[in-house]
Parts: sequence; structure tokens; C-alpha cells
Amino acid sequence: MQEICTVNMTVKYLTKKWTLLVILELYKGDEYTRRFSELKDAISDITPKILSERLKELEEEGIITKKVDATSFPVKCEYTLTESGVDLVNIIRDIKQWALRWKIDNIPCGEQDCKSCIL
Repeated sequence: MQEICTVNMTVKYLTKKWTLLVILELYKGDEYTRRFSELKDAISDITPKILSERLKELEEEGIITKKVDATSFPVKCEYTLTESGVDLVNIIRDIKQWALRWKIDNIPCGEQDCKSCIL
């Protein structure tokens, strides 16, 4: 596969550890928006450094936007899924449906809509 292949380039940033979980946690937020601290609390094992890196990468790819509120202290940052980010969640949900159907040892998920999933 060539380095400039669309699939190759997309897979490189989507398959980094935590990336899909960050996207799903943003999807769960009101209007697909969450603050850094909310994301950190929701994904308990992720380090602040890695979360910052993933958020920056997703912003560079146009999957999320970042809004900084510097009118108060501490400064608040909110991250929101873009239209392409919400569209990507639909693909993640399709992957989930595939896994539920074909993976023999997969624990059936109680929530078909990832937005209300607590796992």
C-alpha cells in the first residue's frame, strides 16, 4: 500500500490508542461538546498528555473544533465534534454492529446507540 493512499493515511490517525474513545466521549456530550476535564474523567486510563495530543490531532484533521474561554480562570477549553466527526461516529457504530454480529466471544452490548452507552 502506498504511503499516500487515503485508507493508509486515515488509518494512521484513527487507530492511535484512545482516538476512537475520545470521539465517542465527545459524541455523548451535550451538542457533541465536552471540556478537557470531562473527557479525562470519562476515559480514566488516558494521561493528560496523550489526551491533549489526541485532541490536537483530531482538531488538525477537522474532526473536532476547540473553543477557548479565557474570560475566567482557569481558562476553559471545550471540544466539539464537527459534522465530519459526527459522520465518523456513524462508521464506528457500523463497526460495532459488525462486531456484535460476527465476533463469537463478544459481550453483547446493551446499548445500540453509542450516545447512551456507559461501557
